[in-house]
Amino acid sequence: MTNIVVLDGYTLNPGDNPWDAVEAFGSLTVYDRTPAEEVVERAMPAEIVLTNKTPLTAESLARLPNLKFVSVLATGFNVVDVRTARERDIPVSNVPEYGTDSVAQHVFATILTFCHRPALHDRLIREGEWHRSGDFCFWSGGPLVELAGKRMGIVGFGRIGRRVGELAHALGMEVAAYDVNQSAPPAYSPFQWQPIDQLFAQSDVVSLHCPQTDDNAGMVNRELLATMKPSALLVNAARGGLINEADLAEALNAERIAGASLDVLSSEPPADGNPLLRAKNCLLTPHIAWAAVEARRRLMEVTAQNVSAFLGGQPINVVN
Repeated sequence: MTNIVVLDGYTLNPGDNPWDAVEAFGSLTVYDRTPAEEVVERAMPAEIVLTNKTPLTAESLARLPNLKFVSVLATGFNVVDVRTARERDIPVSNVPEYGTDSVAQHVFATILTFCHRPALHDRLIREGEWHRSGDFCFWSGGPLVELAGKRMGIVGFGRIGRRVGELAHALGMEVAAYDVNQSAPPAYSPFQWQPIDQLFAQSDVVSLHCPQTDDNAGMVNRELLATMKPSALLVNAARGGLINEADLAEALNAERIAGASLDVLSSEPPADGNPLLRAKNCLLTPHIAWAAVEARRRLMEVTAQNVSAFLGGQPINVVN
């Protein structure tokens, strides 16, 4: 029977997303979390290893003689040394699409939080502010904002970026996008491709949806932030390393932009010294945009398909 080991299964299945579909293919051992120093010991018996964020380094792969296949429980696969895996004839698969709707929905949940501040107003009501106001309504924290007629700028116009654009259009926003590969434009209008500096300068909301590469790490820096409108909002549900966090904290604290919503940071969880933890008008969520239960169930289903295809001799979603 094939031995299958999951190194860090808790975030995929904290209790509401059973492993049955994967377990059907072999003897399954699931670890909620695996420290780096225990990766080799835990993976040693496995012919198939599933990992989400636990790294499989070149050194680890070299010490796993039984390993024949790796499936990453995510779209990003940089946690695996794919070059070494390829040299050892170990295919590595990922799950290329599962969280599009979940991430796009999260993006607008946070944008609308800035527009209407429901949690703030709920708290103020409970503290008696509505009674003290003497009016039939009140609001706090600045004007409430309507998105219709505003411009959404999207950096990275793949599956998720396009879904964010569709939702923005449905809310009456103009949509602009930057992508290194300009494929067919969407069916709706107004839409335009823009250079990234122009997109940052003209958008009311900028949302990042591109992969992080050596070329774009830290691209959202002091200079680019300085081009944004003082009323603009920055959203990042892609990768934390796209942003120079010290520069963003400085811009927020100086009120050079109106706010930022970040689901990802350069280090996760963040170190105590991360300047964004104390920055003004900065909404932080713990890398949960992908994590709707429906999305996690799709991820589980495709992972089972990856395992099945490998065992059938024709692996799918191979990244190396």
